[in-house]
Amino acid sequence: MLLSIIWILLMGYFSGQIARRLGAPPLIGMILVGIILGSQVGNVISPDVLNAADELRTVAVMIILMKAGLGLDREKLAQQGTVALRLGFLPATTEAIAIALASMVIFKLDFPTGLLLGCVIGAESPAVIVPGMLRLKSLGWGVTKGIPDAILTGSALSDVLLLLVFSLLLSFLGKGGVEQITLFGGLTLNALQLLPLQIIMQICLGILLGYLAARLLVSLLTKQNWTQNAVQDTIIAAGIALLLVIVAQILPYFSGYLATMALGFFLIELDAPLARNLRGGFDSLWVVAEIFLFVLLGATIQLQVLGKILLPGILILAIGLFFGRMIGWYLSTLGSNWNWRERLFLLPGNSAKATVQAAIGAIPLAQGIVGGEIILAIAALSILTTAPLGAWATMAFAPKLLTRGEVDPTKVTITNHTLFLAAVDTSNLSIEVLTKVADLARRSHGKVIVLHIVNISNEPAIQQLEVQAKKMLSDIKYDFLTTTGTIPEEIIRIAQEYHVTAIVMGKRGHQSWEKMLIGSVSQAVLETSPIPVILLENRCK
Repeated sequence: MLLSIIWILLMGYFSGQIARRLGAPPLIGMILVGIILGSQVGNVISPDVLNAADELRTVAVMIILMKAGLGLDREKLAQQGTVALRLGFLPATTEAIAIALASMVIFKLDFPTGLLLGCVIGAESPAVIVPGMLRLKSLGWGVTKGIPDAILTGSALSDVLLLLVFSLLLSFLGKGGVEQITLFGGLTLNALQLLPLQIIMQICLGILLGYLAARLLVSLLTKQNWTQNAVQDTIIAAGIALLLVIVAQILPYFSGYLATMALGFFLIELDAPLARNLRGGFDSLWVVAEIFLFVLLGATIQLQVLGKILLPGILILAIGLFFGRMIGWYLSTLGSNWNWRERLFLLPGNSAKATVQAAIGAIPLAQGIVGGEIILAIAALSILTTAPLGAWATMAFAPKLLTRGEVDPTKVTITNHTLFLAAVDTSNLSIEVLTKVADLARRSHGKVIVLHIVNISNEPAIQQLEVQAKKMLSDIKYDFLTTTGTIPEEIIRIAQEYHVTAIVMGKRGHQSWEKMLIGSVSQAVLETSPIPVILLENRCK
């Protein structure tokens, strides 16, 4: 089992990086290596790991939904609230119906079985859509109109609808009829009549439990201080989020996935600093979870069932996408402030299938539903085609179809590489500058440029300076640069050229100007630099 985990982590990571370097989304490489490692080809993944694939996928989806919730913007959702709500129901519904009607003609299925197939295929993949939308938010694409937020919310709501209808149809086809439910007062209704009430209950209870979980987290982590660092905060938050998902599977009265996303959303409203720390923690968790999710996804794809339905399967997917789902997109954005380019972006941004299809695609076959093999095969085909295409097309077409706006750093993780410039001479003050810049770099996980401007040639002193830098920055990535020219101008030029975060340098003391950066130099840099400057007083008397 441990060897299988090593194979998954190493092969999954490097295959993803190879795909990235070739210009493709990493998940393509991960899915392909999963197929190779799985029982269909290499058969090197332990059966114990494959048996735990559903549980591992659940953990991965919980992580990505927490990331989604921690990235939602309340103001943008309020701005596009009706669009997000319609995106949650209309595209999934129209796609499922279109697939059901097409499957009746192509595969000769009856309408309930065709609709069962439509529910499997119509569900959107949070594992593909969420990272893509968060990436767009971090780059600013579509954020002015809240397009990524609307897609994120709509995706979660659509899965609530389709999973409920899927369960209802599965029960109907397995038992040969619609289950009758007797309510208080002797009123008898069937499950189909109760479907609207079930949807409302799943959504409302999911949001409510997400809010209560967020209040509990704030109380535990901020007010009562049960944890001491961000890692512990992340562990507790992940445990509570996963508990929501598991309880929802045992007591299916609320959407565990929606509750998880709501938990992240309400954390932003209740305690923004805590939400920011957790965002970084879940970003780290996703690095590992993403590998397991997509490698195991590839490992569970049944290649042998694809051959005989390849062309009709692609036709079914095309009908569902280009007829069914596009009608839903049009109706969802009707009357909104989205232009035609932004509506067209829904094609790559809101059509990827992966996680849900992998989780429920095999259930009809396992329960003996007629047509279950066809459902499983098309579910696998949808993963192989729409997941990589959707991930690639989202980033490829966003710059062409969306408008770039200002990034909100309070809603997304923005990676800034901290780089300090240490301007040093050959005096004793250089030790203080190097000590300070080393401390700053360690605190921020940053890098350092050590800059010495040569005006008076003194090779032994420069070599000694290099030795000092190597000793004091031994655990920090740094470059040692020497140049000639006017000292203030060169410091600012190098700082701007390398886009440094701050300049660290010394200020005039009582030593001769030949041996240190004199006060006039530090004053000139301070007055003219567009980059923050940290000045250190000389302690020597």
